[in-house]
Formats: sequence, structure tokens, C-alpha cells
Amino acid sequence: MTAVLEPPSTDLPDPGLSLREREVLRAWVLADSKEEVGQQLFIAESTVNTHIARIRTKYEAVGRPATTKAALLARALQDGIVDLDQL
Repeated sequence: MTAVLEPPSTDLPDPGLSLREREVLRAWVLADSKEEVGQQLFIAESTVNTHIARIRTKYEAVGRPATTKAALLARALQDGIVDLDQL
């Protein structure tokens, strides 16, 4: 697994994701299922769900809602968590 990228400097409000949340978000947008993410990161699917819920809450709190997986992908791209070459 590639290291989680550091956020680029932008004018977008930073949601303050932890390193683990960034790792889970990266894995989730690149995976086909939350079960797959859990297997990759050695955590339960329910833990993946908890991380994703907290990530969504943090984005919402800074005015950057991400209510769908597509929106989370957009946020991950904007924040340098993934790049187009990885998709």
C-alpha cells in the first residue's frame, strides 16, 4: 500500500482528518467494498463504517459535505489523499 499523501496547501478548509482516517478514506475510495477495506487494513467492517461516518462529519463541519462515495472521492482528490493516477 502506498503511503498516505500529505494534504496540498489549498484555500479549502481542512477537515482535520487523522492519519488513520486519511488511510481509511484512501482505501475506501480505491476499494470495491468496505469489507475489502477491512481486510486490507485488518479492521472490522463496522470499524470502517465508523471511520467513514466520522470523516463525513468532519467534512460537513467545515462546509464541504461528502454524503456519497463520489463526493468522498472528490474530497480525497482535493486534499491530496489520492491522485488521478491511482484510480
